[in-house]
Amino acid sequence: MSNASPYQLLIVDDEPGVRESTAMLLTAKGYLVRTAEHGLDALLQIKKQKPDLIISDLNMPQMSGFELLSIVRRRFPEIPVVAVSGAYDFSGHVPSGVIADAFYAKGQHHPSDLLRTVAHLIENKGIQQSNPKRAFAPVWIPRNGTDAGGVPFVVVTCTDCLRSFPMNVAYEGNQEIQETTCLSCDTRLQYIIDFTLALPAAKAHAAALGAV
Repeated sequence: MSNASPYQLLIVDDEPGVRESTAMLLTAKGYLVRTAEHGLDALLQIKKQKPDLIISDLNMPQMSGFELLSIVRRRFPEIPVVAVSGAYDFSGHVPSGVIADAFYAKGQHHPSDLLRTVAHLIENKGIQQSNPKRAFAPVWIPRNGTDAGGVPFVVVTCTDCLRSFPMNVAYEGNQEIQETTCLSCDTRLQYIIDFTLALPAAKAHAAALGAV
């Protein structure tokens, strides 16, 4: 086993096999690892204890990695994050619209690449924390679906109290930065609706609101 310091990592992935294999890989290198099965689960764990680094899949039910990482950047800018996906290969570059410090192509790159990325981000964590731009990022959210009346809606998660609430979409295709107020704590929120990320599991997301 490596003599790496016991940094705490949070792995977020809806595939149990991927969570377990990634956790084993990082645990073998001396890291303390926790896992979460989707974004909402991850937020609950972060609220209890902040990890030193987050590794998150992008395509997950209930709350996607796109939304999770944008919330983390606003609420916990000091935590470096690695976006993970097997859907495409950006050769190590962070995909457009993903608010992350690094990208790892799941199933396409060697696991040693992930280990090097994690080690590099942790070693440079102090430099990243001193970057004031990290805290200013709107929340990216998918257009979730339509309500019983056929009106399109999104589910917004507050970057302060971490509670979620549904909100109707005024008109389709508006990907500009918008603002709203959290229904629970009155925090002003900035968000962008990504209409390319409409989730078929919108009902499951809405049903999970009471858990946050």
